[in-house]
Amino acid sequence: MKILATTLGETGGDAVSMSMDLGYLASTGIFMAIFMIAVAIQIRAKAFHPALYWLTIIATTTVGTTLADFTDRSLDVGYAGGSAILLALLLCSLFIWHRTLGSLAIGTISTPQSEIFYWITIMLSQTLGTALGDWTTDTEGLGYAVSAMIFGSLLAMVAAAYYRSKISHTALFWAAFILTRPLGAVVGDFLDKPLNQGGLELSRYSASAALILSILLLIFTLKQKAAKSAH
Repeated sequence: MKILATTLGETGGDAVSMSMDLGYLASTGIFMAIFMIAVAIQIRAKAFHPALYWLTIIATTTVGTTLADFTDRSLDVGYAGGSAILLALLLCSLFIWHRTLGSLAIGTISTPQSEIFYWITIMLSQTLGTALGDWTTDTEGLGYAVSAMIFGSLLAMVAAAYYRSKISHTALFWAAFILTRPLGAVVGDFLDKPLNQGGLELSRYSASAALILSILLLIFTLKQKAAKSAH
């Protein structure tokens, strides 16, 4: 579901910024407003609602797409420069969160303050992931298939480490969360980019609609519940 959500973030973000021709800055403003509203509702919720949670996740992926594109392209710092800036911001967010509350573990998120840190960090991880995906496919010229295999393999290694190593599960969680984003970014680009660029040239609108329907199907067919600890 997370990979589908990050792929939707790419196709949905591009649909608004490119297909609707609103530009990266205006699109970022639109999605940032949606993100902030979704987070506010999520924090005020008294119980876990899967649809609301995944709506907020999708909001982070769409704003991450347009914000990364604005950083990389409109600010003219390039994909490498944009990735470096976004990595620094993500590390700052994690550092401030840890210094303020003492832990980055998901099980400790039980207050509005910790949840704000959580969603800001997720949004930055989505933005960094978009920049990394664009860097590998465009700047490094690896293409969509090779890039998808690279990030998919790294994600599989993180999953294996979760079960077969003593590496911190908190560190592995954030590694997996970041890696799902560039994987979704390159898959999203593969779906809607022109055939002569290695894509399938599907409509961004139809691809986004198909992804939304897939996520909704999973939300209502897979049993989801809140964590046992307070959240």
